Amino acid sequence: MEITKAFSLVLRRIRKEKGLTHEKLAELAGLHPTTLSLLERDKRQPSITTVFLLAAGLGVEPEAFIYEIKKLRPKLRK
Repeated sequence: MEITKAFSLVLRRIRKEKGLTHEKLAELAGLHPTTLSLLERDKRQPSITTVFLLAAGLGVEPEAFIYEIKKLRPKLRK
């Protein structure tokens, strides 16, 4: 699984677990709703800044994304 695909799945899962809409998470993270939609549909690769903004908006640590992605994709391509 590609890293961006794994990120999109993790982002969507955490957002839904927190009971947040696209619009609310975008507001909390200081991002445009379209940006969030593109990230969740694996149409855009997140920057490190975006990861930190999303983590803050979701109330999780940024490394939570990395940990969850590693669980989905244990062997990353070199």
